[in-house]
Amino acid sequence: MRRFSWFNATSLTLGFAFLYLPMIILVIYSFNASKLVTVWAGFSTKWYGELLRNDAFLDAAWVTLKVAVMSSSFATVLGTMAAIVLVRAGRFYGRTLFSGMIYAPLVMPEVITGLSLLLLFIGIGLDRGVLTIVLAHTTFSMCYVSVVVSSRLVSFDQSLEEAALDLGCTPFQAFRLVTLPIIAPAVISGWLLAFTLSLDDLVIASFTAGPSATTLPMKIWSSVRLGVSPEINALSTLMIAIVAVGVITASLVSKRAAVKQQKDERAAERAEAA
Repeated sequence: MRRFSWFNATSLTLGFAFLYLPMIILVIYSFNASKLVTVWAGFSTKWYGELLRNDAFLDAAWVTLKVAVMSSSFATVLGTMAAIVLVRAGRFYGRTLFSGMIYAPLVMPEVITGLSLLLLFIGIGLDRGVLTIVLAHTTFSMCYVSVVVSSRLVSFDQSLEEAALDLGCTPFQAFRLVTLPIIAPAVISGWLLAFTLSLDDLVIASFTAGPSATTLPMKIWSSVRLGVSPEINALSTLMIAIVAVGVITASLVSKRAAVKQQKDERAAERAEAA
């Protein structure tokens, strides 16, 4: 086994510092009592109180959460269905085109995606607002869900479904009672990933949002252009906390599922040995 050298330790430390040190500084200065974001004047939580009294930020946060929940839910359903087709349907006419259309948003620049969706909404006469943002976020996030769920379905033992069908279940019942509980960690991880992507999106939302719908990243961007305020530090800290909770939750769910799967496999081996 290769030893952990000083070079590896230094590289790892510098890499993590480059990634997370700016976030740590932002979190620290969100508790700064001074109005100047670069001058420390003592510990205070007053900017969180000011943030809770800022109606513009609260309205943008509500729009963002509403869009994130709806778009991630739609993306999870559509992405799971696409993953099932890609893994289970075998070779069919148009499969290459279908898979290419599913995975295209992964490599497509967000500016191109946002502009094309804007032209689509204008062409069909759909007023821009919460609905158009939800449709746009569903479009680009469902491919991420499809990738996550597909990776789980590839290793799924289809004999379990076949056993359920032999015992009298319909295909839908076999999927609901057997397949879905097993792939649930991947589905939940896909939902959390889509939720985080929607929560963080700025470019596509800027193209598809209307005057009546302003998301939180858009509000932060417009405010930062006039100068960074301590309220923005507090708001960014809350967003980091939400994303961190989501990542930790997904990790715990995946770990629990892996432990449960190992226990089930050991129980099955003991039953076969007996």
